[in-house]
Amino acid sequence: MDRDEAREIKGQLADFARDLAAGTEATASAARPVGEGAQVGPADRDAWAPTLALGLAPREGGGYGIAVRYRLGVPAVRSIARRVASEAGPVVDVRRTGRIRALSRSTGTGPRPPVVTALAAGETGRVRPLRPGVSIAHVDVTAGTLGAFVLVGDTLHALSNYHVLAGSPRAQVGDAVVQPGPADGGRAPADQVGTLAATVPLAPGRTATVDAAIALLDDPDVELDYPVGRITTTAVALGGETVGKIGRTTAVTAGRVTALELDDVVVGYGEDLGALRFDDQIEVESTGTGPFSRGGDSGSLVYRADGVALGLLFAGSETGGENGTGLTYVNPIDTVLAALDARLAR
Repeated sequence: MDRDEAREIKGQLADFARDLAAGTEATASAARPVGEGAQVGPADRDAWAPTLALGLAPREGGGYGIAVRYRLGVPAVRSIARRVASEAGPVVDVRRTGRIRALSRSTGTGPRPPVVTALAAGETGRVRPLRPGVSIAHVDVTAGTLGAFVLVGDTLHALSNYHVLAGSPRAQVGDAVVQPGPADGGRAPADQVGTLAATVPLAPGRTATVDAAIALLDDPDVELDYPVGRITTTAVALGGETVGKIGRTTAVTAGRVTALELDDVVVGYGEDLGALRFDDQIEVESTGTGPFSRGGDSGSLVYRADGVALGLLFAGSETGGENGTGLTYVNPIDTVLAALDARLAR
């Protein structure tokens, strides 16, 4: 199938899956006991959040199939995934994922802590001048990754995730951003490198497309190069690309784009935001022996082998993928930059 045909079928399957899910939840609701203790808590709401994601899967030899992703350990969703896959026919790529979480957290109660400093392979120390891949965070967040330098107008900013540079709805423009992140010993004012300048807000009950924020830098003297050289251009993911990233936790890793235009990707953000749904996401699996990303790699720029940016890393699962080390989820970079009215620094 070409991309347009695959999109049409994906839309039809999404309607089919929603009908199946509605019937399943109605049956489960009717079976719940009434009375004391029958209230639905956060764990129940998370279990019944949409856990079946549909997208496009690149096929060997060209064209696309349908990507079906479902959460391991939720029997009702597994049943729905099987029926959707059967409806899709032979052009389907079905994968199980673990629970998908944002890859850093606030110092309160967040989704997944970063890997401890001593076990991280990337840049967890104090680095001046700043460069891509180093530990960075809001003063009340543990640690994430500085993904890129961008210009808003003619002013230089650092790009990372909302949950790295802001952390929660309580964050305000002007809050301190430190390098390294607090989990790696960064403190304000000694390690402050800038202030929170803008976010793309995240909110419960609202479908998102990006998890992104920027920090206004105190010192514009930075290093712009990545392991593949300077990255100044962007592209739309087509599927199957060999990609890389440099992050605070796993440093330089390689992967492959295994799905795109994934809708209903549900990501856990902890108590502040709960489980949020994302549409139009990119999926990457590792092509090495270890994971493509781990906790603390949030905010990394994902780029092609030829040095063209494809996306901003923000979430992952601990299981799934060809080597079983998890799947990584990425916002399309053009969507990120447009939402922040920014462009890559040259």
